Amino acid sequence: MTTFVDRVELHVAAGNGGHGCASVHREKFKPLGGPDGGNGGRGGDVILVVDQSVTTLLDYHHSPHRKATNGKPGEGGNRSGKDGQDLILPVPDGTVVLDKAGNVLADLVGHGTSYVAAEGGRGGLGNAALASARRKAPGFALLGVPGDVQDVVLELKTVADVALVGYPSAGKSSLISVLSAAKPKIADYPFTTLVPNLGVVTAGSTVFTVADVPGLIPGASQGRGLGLEFLRHVERCSVLVHVLDTATLESDRDPVSDLDVIEEELKSYGGLGDRPRIVVLNKIDVPDGKDLAEMVRPDLEARGYRVFEVSAVAHTGLKELSFALADLVATARAARPKEEATRIVIRPKAVDDAGFTVVREDDGLFRVRGEKPERWVRQTDFNNDEAVGYLADRLNRLGVEEELMKAGARGGDGVAIGPEENAVVFDWEPSVMAGAEMLGRRGEDHRFEAPRPAAQRRRDREAERDEAEQAYRGFDPFE
Repeated sequence: MTTFVDRVELHVAAGNGGHGCASVHREKFKPLGGPDGGNGGRGGDVILVVDQSVTTLLDYHHSPHRKATNGKPGEGGNRSGKDGQDLILPVPDGTVVLDKAGNVLADLVGHGTSYVAAEGGRGGLGNAALASARRKAPGFALLGVPGDVQDVVLELKTVADVALVGYPSAGKSSLISVLSAAKPKIADYPFTTLVPNLGVVTAGSTVFTVADVPGLIPGASQGRGLGLEFLRHVERCSVLVHVLDTATLESDRDPVSDLDVIEEELKSYGGLGDRPRIVVLNKIDVPDGKDLAEMVRPDLEARGYRVFEVSAVAHTGLKELSFALADLVATARAARPKEEATRIVIRPKAVDDAGFTVVREDDGLFRVRGEKPERWVRQTDFNNDEAVGYLADRLNRLGVEEELMKAGARGGDGVAIGPEENAVVFDWEPSVMAGAEMLGRRGEDHRFEAPRPAAQRRRDREAERDEAEQAYRGFDPFE
């Protein structure tokens, strides 16, 4: 059964925003007390967070569909809906987030590092929030915005200081088991190691991690064997250690040719040319292995490699190797740029940025794209004429109508707001009265005018009483 997964495709959906509420306050002796519809709650985000206790992406392999909760709708009495709960997805340290095209979205390294994979939709405003001096009684509310839906790819690149690379059965697992407290599976057949193993090594005052990468073979960088699946785990390592088998039973192999093959695969994979290398001649406890190591060592040193003869079984040469690795790791750490304090970067919009674009397409359709127009369309209840009028006013104030005219739009031309797969299309008619002029006529209700003075209310009541009495008696003063 699979227990280690280092690449998954994850389908995440943030929560939808709750709808706003259109409500009018009512109580005894005060049937029309003004709008009191509450706002909808915000949808929950889907957040990836690095957790040191997580070492594999296995959970997402079995359950790749994850969704945050929706925001609750607003209610009367100025009660806002509850926000949706964020969905926290723990991922291993070293997880890379990519889109389906392979573009890197985030590189999550370090405990607590987070990335919002899908953002929750904002809640719609209730009619209480939409009320103004000229719109005293809105008969509509805004709808909640749908949350983001994303398909992302998670790739795990092991965070280690040293990577052990080499042919299958070269003794990498045995070496990491004696250098550290790691207990990998060890056997005398190829591809014993099916997953990267990590071990912690202490040499003097330096503590570093070593990764045992599954065996590489010719063509690994093109997908042969297990190499392509796990070469990505070498990318984060500061030091590469070639573990060469000096006691191989295969007649067509020797340590020098093995080194050349592995180096060619690392070169084909790319991005590893600047990493320092160390060569370990393993299995010198075998008599023929010791002789072969002494034979090839001068050739390897002539190429510029530091060579160590070790035996994982007899624990020979391990101390010298561990301290040499510690020196290289310490040098690599010192050369890394120091992390700067978090800075807030403010990027103001250009003065001529309208926040939307109007493009005339080949079929004559005018398409409006922009964060605000598209969001406003999603928030509009098109079954409510007043809500549609409110949308028209907002678009006009933003300058959409003016830009349509500049682009050559005429009455009756088709206009689409939003992307092709999810657009609102309508026949455009230029509005002579829009904006502030029509704004005053939408949502007005004379019943919500400012209260009259007491003397005026008394006179009005007396006039109404006299009129009622005259009507009752059948008296008409104009006859």
